[in-house]
Amino acid sequence: MATSLTLYGRKTSANVQKVVWALEELGANYQQIELGGKFGGVDTAEFRAMNPNALVPVLKDGAFVLWESHAVVRYLSAKYGAGTLWPEAVQARALADQWTDWTAARFQPAWIGVFYAVVRTGPADRNDGQIARLIAATNDCFQIMDGQLARTPFLAGETLTYADIVAGTSLYRWYSMEIARERFAAVEDWHRRLLQRPAFVTGVSVPYDDLVAK
Repeated sequence: MATSLTLYGRKTSANVQKVVWALEELGANYQQIELGGKFGGVDTAEFRAMNPNALVPVLKDGAFVLWESHAVVRYLSAKYGAGTLWPEAVQARALADQWTDWTAARFQPAWIGVFYAVVRTGPADRNDGQIARLIAATNDCFQIMDGQLARTPFLAGETLTYADIVAGTSLYRWYSMEIARERFAAVEDWHRRLLQRPAFVTGVSVPYDDLVAK
């Protein structure tokens, strides 16, 4: 794929990881410029001209600029992954959209809430009650996914789509955090399938030592 893609955002950002995973699945030729977090750079006038929210990720495809991770992953899938990440059948694509929107509205606020409460918060400042509530909310979401993944190998059906990318980015952090986890057999099988994909390992299995609060 001959492209002029530039991705702005640090490798340890979960939202950036979604885009990296998609780019790697698509075999895209892209440049990544690490911004945000310890790299800074998001408050500059130049970056705010691309994204007035001063958040990563931002994608440039030639002169076209796009922000919001799920929008970026959908765009890449539609433009470069028709028939693979982007289902061609309307109903199959609707299912991918269903899981993508559900991830944004319900799943990610729960699991990333656990990450912030456990990893990004120092031990002395952690709120055990809050952590328990967030883990319970995440487990409710995993229960829903487990039911689907017991029927189909991927969230929207028989093949990997952008829905698996936006939801599956959670798994490296979820299974590496020092928390008590419920067992969800179908989710664990899904995770094992994803670990067999080099794009998942490259994009998502990224150590986050520099994010751990002291």
